[in-house]
Amino acid sequence: ASQPTSSLMSATIATPTPLQLQIRVAPEAPRTRWRATTCRARPASLPDAQVVTGRKGVSEYVEAAQQLTRWPDGGPPRWFSPLECGGAGGRISGAPTLLYLPGIDGVGLGLIRHHEALAKIFVLWCLHIPVKDRTSFEGLVEYVERTVKLESSRAPDRPVYLVGESIGACIALAGAARNRDTDLVLILVNPGTSFHKSKLQSLSAFLDLIPEPFHLNSPEFLNFLTENFMQMLLTFIGRGTYLEEGGQALSEFLVDVLPRETIVWKLQMLRIASSFVNSRLHAVRAQTLVLASGYDVLLPSREEAQRLQSMLENCRVRHFRDNGHTILLEGGFDIVTTIKGAEYYRRSSQTDFIADYLPPTPSELKKILDSFGILNFANLVMLSTLPDGKIVRGLAGLPEEGPVVLVGYHMLMALELVPLVAGVLSSTGINLRGLGHPFLFNKYSEQLLPESSLFDVCRILGAVPVTTFNFYKLLSEKHFVLLYPGGAREVLHRKGEEYKLFWPEQPEFVRMASRFGAKIIPFGVVGEDDICDVLLDYNDLLKLPFYDIMDKKLNKDSVKLRADCTGEIQNQPIHPMVVLPKVPGRFYFIFGKPIETRGREMELTEKENAQHMYLHVKSEVENCIKYLKEKREEDPYRSILPRLLYQAVHGHNAEIPTFEL
Repeated sequence: ASQPTSSLMSATIATPTPLQLQIRVAPEAPRTRWRATTCRARPASLPDAQVVTGRKGVSEYVEAAQQLTRWPDGGPPRWFSPLECGGAGGRISGAPTLLYLPGIDGVGLGLIRHHEALAKIFVLWCLHIPVKDRTSFEGLVEYVERTVKLESSRAPDRPVYLVGESIGACIALAGAARNRDTDLVLILVNPGTSFHKSKLQSLSAFLDLIPEPFHLNSPEFLNFLTENFMQMLLTFIGRGTYLEEGGQALSEFLVDVLPRETIVWKLQMLRIASSFVNSRLHAVRAQTLVLASGYDVLLPSREEAQRLQSMLENCRVRHFRDNGHTILLEGGFDIVTTIKGAEYYRRSSQTDFIADYLPPTPSELKKILDSFGILNFANLVMLSTLPDGKIVRGLAGLPEEGPVVLVGYHMLMALELVPLVAGVLSSTGINLRGLGHPFLFNKYSEQLLPESSLFDVCRILGAVPVTTFNFYKLLSEKHFVLLYPGGAREVLHRKGEEYKLFWPEQPEFVRMASRFGAKIIPFGVVGEDDICDVLLDYNDLLKLPFYDIMDKKLNKDSVKLRADCTGEIQNQPIHPMVVLPKVPGRFYFIFGKPIETRGREMELTEKENAQHMYLHVKSEVENCIKYLKEKREEDPYRSILPRLLYQAVHGHNAEIPTFEL
């Protein structure tokens, strides 16, 4: 039987001025009709109008929400796809389905700031629960469950993503517990499973005592409901909208969408949902990512995230200390970046680190570089070597096409990694795919770190676990592979061991590179001794009381690389470093002359020839380091003060000179 229909706004956008982006609602026109039933997961037809915007603000949110809530009876819950997500143009091939399950408001526009980014990598559908709808929690779970089964049967080789916010997270967990064999990925945003420990439980007890005219018109109540109404507005406000106008529009809308009887119903449902899900957490097998706000005063989200991580067998957590309960609507947060950083994006039953990788966007790259402030003061000097042996400033010596293997020295604490990968990507568009230690990808390792997202930047920049299969696949698809034979031993070297190579004796990468005719580019980097000094190395830490406990936690169950090697390279324990920062000096990179392996495949299958090539590459890396250490003594801008003076005269973006080549 057909159900009440709904429609979304049709909007046009005036040409934006440098300071303002004006939105106006288009004249009434035939609207796209949507058909929603209890078993249909998609509209009858796709919208024929598109809204072209950047990140959206309060005015767009209120306008879209009013269109969804304009009918008095509302009808039953239904799915809708935002206008900007209606077409498949620009969407990645084989994109999985993402179902958004809203929080207490039920509108379904919690992802409005992320629609365009999500639409490029997902088939996005959002659940709308009308204001007057009184479908029970179990009824909503069953409705979502039917949609999940439909999408899973349509594409059985792909996962179905469920992004749930507060009560929506409870629906997602309940659906996962009831469908253990379905391939689901859960993204839980400040989940409501902690209702019994929250302020919301207290709110439900005295809500009936609040007079109707007072209950949502007052800033005090809005502060309680959204934990800090004005802070949310400041981060969510759109261009061309004054704060007072945005606050008034949003508060008036909340009065309509959350009348007292609706809030009472939703809080009762949340209480039931929390109890229902907590009794079934043991049954959840789905891959789960919990996003917890540190400034959430409605729910104890940070503590709840830790509890869920300990109870769910396949769960990771990301903490956001400065965000509140409405994190999805707040500026500075990007759910796509978070999913990529946690390595939770996949288009098949298993994560494919090569095929499922999404390169960083310009905004992500800028954010990464900005987050490494001290390294930005190091003012990189990048040199490369042309095929004729001439050294030039810049990256003209790098090949334009792969496969290429870049082999070099791994600096202390991998200080060179972000400047290197980001610098090459921004200058040439080449995305270096680094082969990283398994510790970077282990979910148990994250629990030992001060910040669980510490290694997310490595994954966003393209790191993959170091395995023979991944190395093979990267070369077969003609990638630029970043390889550090010294691995963790070089990254966590002892005092006095800077710029010393700890390579295994076996020619590990030469035969694989020659198999695909890959060019090998040795490179060197110096500058760590101008950034910091090692205060405590591994030998010093072992002398500290009780450090052996941490040492066991870090290394007991970790993957042992190079266990079959001899010498120092065999000793690769993971451990913290205690360093003393310095006034930043300068980083210097040089890429050596490319070494050809094409046409030498048969020759390099011989162990002796491969060993000779391996030692040649190692010697070239050592020569690169030696060259940079000598030449930097001639650099008049090695110290930070001359560089700052140069930029003060020539501009902040001016390229700072270096030694003569």
